[in-house]
Amino acid sequence: MPPGEAETGAVGAPARAVAAARVARDAAADAHPSPAWSLALRLAILALLLAVAIVAAVRLGAVPLDTATLLDALAGRGDATIVTIVRELRLPRALQAALVGAALAASGATFQALLRNPLAEPYILGVSSGAAAGAVATVVTGWAARVVWALPVAAFAGAVLAMLLVLRIALGVGRMLDTRVLLLAGVVVSSFLVAAIWLALTFADAEATRSAIFWMMGSHAGASWGSVAILAACLGPALVVLLALARPLDLLAIGEPTAAYLGTSVERTKLLAYATATLLTAASVSVSGTIGFVGLVVPHVVRLLWGSDTRALLPSAALLGAVFLVGADTLARTLAGATELPIGVVTAFVGVPIFVWLLRRPGTA
Repeated sequence: MPPGEAETGAVGAPARAVAAARVARDAAADAHPSPAWSLALRLAILALLLAVAIVAAVRLGAVPLDTATLLDALAGRGDATIVTIVRELRLPRALQAALVGAALAASGATFQALLRNPLAEPYILGVSSGAAAGAVATVVTGWAARVVWALPVAAFAGAVLAMLLVLRIALGVGRMLDTRVLLLAGVVVSSFLVAAIWLALTFADAEATRSAIFWMMGSHAGASWGSVAILAACLGPALVVLLALARPLDLLAIGEPTAAYLGTSVERTKLLAYATATLLTAASVSVSGTIGFVGLVVPHVVRLLWGSDTRALLPSAALLGAVFLVGADTLARTLAGATELPIGVVTAFVGVPIFVWLLRRPGTA
């Protein structure tokens, strides 16, 4: 190659890189068009739906309540039994379901963006298996029956340990956090922990096995004001962190080199998003067990309805996840009379047809 052409190529390479980055940036903006409704109006509508779902959850049950009785019970007036049912059982349960639904949906949206995998969900990196291992250990050893907070504390500790183990394996492969290695490490750790769970249950008595399996299928039966306060304290700061990472996550969806060129600290973004979403999932699983479907499909429903801009996706998915899980928990309590259904069964049976219908809508890509 003549010297002039070589120099021209050397000078042109950075220019082409800049042009490619600009094209990618423009493409990212085009991929996330403004929704037909403003974000504020959309969130207001979802918040109203959540309020309606919570009121319905508190009113419905083995003892149905009318509006006047409900208001009296909330104010502490009327029959003492009704007051206890409303203020100590149904209301904290509905609020816990809302917080868990919001946490799982926001975590699912984060993992799908982080891993660039539409099948990613909050439990894909071994968090649920770690929590289940901790919970099963307390059930089998009898600590869950003797100490009230033993099971959720052990479940949270197991989830955090699983997270740290997955992260250690992924970082041990290379200095940078490769999302593909992270995904594989999560699958391996999850498989090992599931095998350990079933080994423990093999030697457990029938009652312990039944309790452990029912917990793993998900339930809000043990909801209390303490668990609601802990979840709220976790969810608020976590959502703030994830919203601050919204633009970096959108840029990562284009590609890590382009995101780095546009000013994103790629490794810091990946680590912070992974840790925040995982801890949020761990807090949810520790009080409710493993509830499937919410974190996988709710973010996709929001994308199908309103687009994939992460800044709008996260709060919308959180509110829709809260609405969905409060409704599913109400159905789990009331459909079979005195028998409470596992909430994970209800979320799948109700959610799958809705999602299939959305996929089959005209105009859905």
